[in-house]
Amino acid sequence: MAVLEGVLERITYANEENGYTVARVDTGRGEGELLTVVGSLLGAQVGESLRMTGRWGSHPQYGRQFTVENYTTVLPATVQGIRRYLGSGLIKGIGPKTAERIVEHFGTETLDVIEADARRLIAVPGLGPKRTALIAAAWEEQKAIKEVMVFLQGVEVSTSIAVRIYKKYGDASISVVRNQPYRLAAEVWGIGFLTADRVARAVGIPQDSPERVKAGLRYALSQATDQGHCFLPEERLIADAVKLLQVDTGLVIDCLGELAGEPEGVVREAVPDPEGPGGPEGRVTAVYLVPFHRAELSLAGQVRRLLASEEDRLAAFRDVDWEKALAWLARRTGAELAPGQEQAVRLALTEKVAVLTGGPGCGKSFTVRSVVELARAKRAKVLLAAPTGRAAKRLAELTGAEASTVHRLLALKPGGDAAYDRDRPLDADLVVVDEASMLDLLLANKLVKAVAPGAHLLLVGDVDQLPSVGAGEVLRDLLAPGGPVPAVRLTQIFRQARESGVVTNAHRINSGLPPVTRGLSDFFLFVEDDTEEAGRLAVDVAARRIPAKFGLDPRRDVQVLTPMHRGPAGAGTLNGLLQQSITPARPGLPEKRFGGRVFRVGDKVTQIRNNYEKGANGVFNGTVGVVTGLDPVEQRLTVRTDEDEEVGYDFAELDELAHAYAVTIHRSQGSEYPCVVIPVTMSAWMMLQRNLLYTAVTRAKRLVVLVGSPRALGQAVRAVSAGRRCTALDARLAGGIVP
Repeated sequence: MAVLEGVLERITYANEENGYTVARVDTGRGEGELLTVVGSLLGAQVGESLRMTGRWGSHPQYGRQFTVENYTTVLPATVQGIRRYLGSGLIKGIGPKTAERIVEHFGTETLDVIEADARRLIAVPGLGPKRTALIAAAWEEQKAIKEVMVFLQGVEVSTSIAVRIYKKYGDASISVVRNQPYRLAAEVWGIGFLTADRVARAVGIPQDSPERVKAGLRYALSQATDQGHCFLPEERLIADAVKLLQVDTGLVIDCLGELAGEPEGVVREAVPDPEGPGGPEGRVTAVYLVPFHRAELSLAGQVRRLLASEEDRLAAFRDVDWEKALAWLARRTGAELAPGQEQAVRLALTEKVAVLTGGPGCGKSFTVRSVVELARAKRAKVLLAAPTGRAAKRLAELTGAEASTVHRLLALKPGGDAAYDRDRPLDADLVVVDEASMLDLLLANKLVKAVAPGAHLLLVGDVDQLPSVGAGEVLRDLLAPGGPVPAVRLTQIFRQARESGVVTNAHRINSGLPPVTRGLSDFFLFVEDDTEEAGRLAVDVAARRIPAKFGLDPRRDVQVLTPMHRGPAGAGTLNGLLQQSITPARPGLPEKRFGGRVFRVGDKVTQIRNNYEKGANGVFNGTVGVVTGLDPVEQRLTVRTDEDEEVGYDFAELDELAHAYAVTIHRSQGSEYPCVVIPVTMSAWMMLQRNLLYTAVTRAKRLVVLVGSPRALGQAVRAVSAGRRCTALDARLAGGIVP
């Protein structure tokens, strides 16, 4: 083992999941000579002086380097070192110029002054009481986070997670981590059971601890909800938990029984087997996390309540002369409705809950506009919403009326509760929700609860697209045979739409036929069998070729959609390559490295978790925007979202953002883009399914470019999604489960 001291000059690479870092340090021995160090440098910041313990070695490609086993921060002692340390952006509110002024005033005593009595900073020209207080608070927070970092180093918890632990628990952080580590998995975003379990084992909690087994069962169920299931069959849950925890089956069964007896534990209930034959013999014992069981019961009950309501806020349409009404509508819109559209319009205005579904080019949008026009003609109060900002904008343009996201419509508050619910319903006679295939169980329940008795609810969506990212298959369950909800499926493709290669191929794919990729002006296939080359080609097509040929803006108009996040043609890799092409580093312009990502002004980014504290009414998973500002001194990044809202992020919150030049097809739901580029490669074999490709193609308004292997494309068209999600909403709606 050897000891190396030096100033951390720059971080070349950092893995945000395990803290592994490649960095360059200045040992002060040679003029400008930097040494490479590798290892877990949790929490180390550029500009800090480090004392590192480790071993010297040699890398075949990168030469001599130092592998860090452990490190401590050493506060610099020289004026130059202090100036560099303070000006590195480590302390919020102090940039290079402020650092210069502070060090000029206090010299080598600077750090002692900040530590002992930061109020003395007010003597520095340009620093008022408010700024001085902010600097003092930031210094204290850094010290406290460092303590947590040092404690967590032994269990390889990443920097961003250590910061989140501190923000959640403050001075109690070390106590919680040491004594109740499984709380982390339940209470701190980004910490799953596996990380909490690693911490727990490091602090001495035994493998067969009931606390550990219960946390593992919760984790297995939460993983299932992440995959779209509302519950797991009991036998499957027990098998998953035994495999995960490596403990006896009997212990898992006992702990599951205890959880079922806890108020916020789990609920067990006999439901129809989603994979079974139906009838009494086709039932399984379902195990739900409590919020999902409550939501499923509530949603089914609320839908039935709306359908059964004797009150009718659109009573004028009970006795309307439809011939006259539709003739007036045709004059108003300049087009007549097809028979299916006419049926849907009547249904929406005479039934309390209705569903309109159909593929692209079948006139769903025009039908919605017609419903809204007729409702307004009777002076009805109409509210329009969609799950994403982009979809809401499109709905507003289509109808000429204001539309919002479902989250904003319900005015969701911190914690996820809605301002509008059964006790305070929305003031609307008709609520129209577009892109309803995206509604997951929890959001759909909040929405339906807020619809007033007697009001009408129209859900519009394409049931053949991918189901929601969150748990449930709400649209499919509402359309299930034997259910109480009336629905219309539009199937006629209109002439103008038939001329579009995008629409024609979407319907071919949905029917199990390969898309036509030759002779069309709006649908292309670039053949490349090698996955890595296909990824590079997709980047070249999106960033250079399409803008050159079609005049589209690569950031605003072109979206790369991939089946997977990982791999050479996955969203992670492609985002790095697309950023290099579209928003490269430029001398003198600030950028912020966070974990494995670098953020720059102009970057296209997406929010990856619901955060009810941000913006006017929260910022939600899937919200897309562009980075418009980056302030290294205030340690703040600003994003203008696709809802035209400026939202600020502290640097410690950047794990909530990911680049969005390329996104997975699942994350693209509800959005439309002028052009989409879709890598279809053999490396994504397990993901390639018909509804995935169909969803990707239907995101494009004007142009689709496929890049990859014809064999992989054939697999995607042939493979029908295997198995239903575990949900019992359809059975509850049909009265098949008596609570």
